[in-house]
Amino acid sequence: MGDERLRAHAGALVTAHAGPPLPTPLHDLHLRLGGKMVAFAGYALPVQYGAGILAEHRHTRAEASLFDVSHLGQVIVHGDDPAGALERLVPGDLRALEAGRMRYTLLTNAQAGIRDDLMVIRGPDAWSLVINAGPKAADLAYLRAELGADRIEYLEDRALLALQGPAAAAVLARFAKGCERMPYLSAANFEILGTDAFVTRSGYTGEDGFEISLAAEAAMGVAEALLEAPEVAPAGLGARDSLRLEAGLCLYGHDLDEATTLVEAGLLWTVSKRRRAEGGYPGAETVQRELARGPKRRRVGLRPRGRAPVREGAEIRSGDGRAIGHVTSGGFGPTVEGPVAMGYVEAGFASVDTEVEILLRGQPQPAGIVKLPFVTTRYYKG
Repeated sequence: MGDERLRAHAGALVTAHAGPPLPTPLHDLHLRLGGKMVAFAGYALPVQYGAGILAEHRHTRAEASLFDVSHLGQVIVHGDDPAGALERLVPGDLRALEAGRMRYTLLTNAQAGIRDDLMVIRGPDAWSLVINAGPKAADLAYLRAELGADRIEYLEDRALLALQGPAAAAVLARFAKGCERMPYLSAANFEILGTDAFVTRSGYTGEDGFEISLAAEAAMGVAEALLEAPEVAPAGLGARDSLRLEAGLCLYGHDLDEATTLVEAGLLWTVSKRRRAEGGYPGAETVQRELARGPKRRRVGLRPRGRAPVREGAEIRSGDGRAIGHVTSGGFGPTVEGPVAMGYVEAGFASVDTEVEILLRGQPQPAGIVKLPFVTTRYYKG
């Protein structure tokens, strides 16, 4: 029953895109492994393999799974003072970022709405970004227009693999000795099976793990070698989505968009004390105003009281039946063994333990506001 609920939720990941979906460098491997392919953000990606989403989710929590995340955009920022240039577009404190470290931040608009969420990496040799697939074209056009086309290099010939789970470090260390000592949110260059790889200790599952950037033509061999490890199994979009939801992590285009401010989204932690004081990024005035007055709505965690998951778009109501918000992500949480969701509610209803109702097939179902994440994250602490 749990896998049926997960498959129903995974169906919401399928996205419309002009033209046929593009293959990633691992497309043939997905087909060989029996991946159920879907169109996602313009790419053909596996939503699951034969074991099913439930098994893939649990295997990631217990050992390690390999995900193809080559649909994400990899970008190099050239020129002088990349930190200063990027700080005109994002609220993150990049000047304080040390070499070999990375930071989660946001591209904001003039109203502090979120154009995209992304990772900024100050690698050993260059500054780079990892951006979402859906807004990739818009992001690239915006970056080139604001910073100069000659400063932005989109790496079209790169693949990106995510090895996630408590066994990830032990497995990858067999191919990249020393990676097991990397701090969380750090980056380093390694040679893996004779090919240069840029490795970050990061991911989007709530587990320890790594993302491995390497030449497209080398991706198949590296992926096959990692999958030969007894601890590693392939996993698709469905498990990646259920894992990130349990970890309370946002999905762009669902929990984040240009109409949602970073304060409403609960991402004020991405804005350092210096950036709050200095501003200088799009939407800084809105952030200051919402800091002073409070936002009108807030992102919250939701635990439906029944066993049926609630879906994106479901209306959230107060106890007296008044509409106060809507669900942005919802599904079955295999680790918590029950339905979980995130959404936005009026600020007055955002406190933990507030009782609300969520419409499920037109019928109100009881739910509670809960603290995020639903499952304790297990990032490497050293």
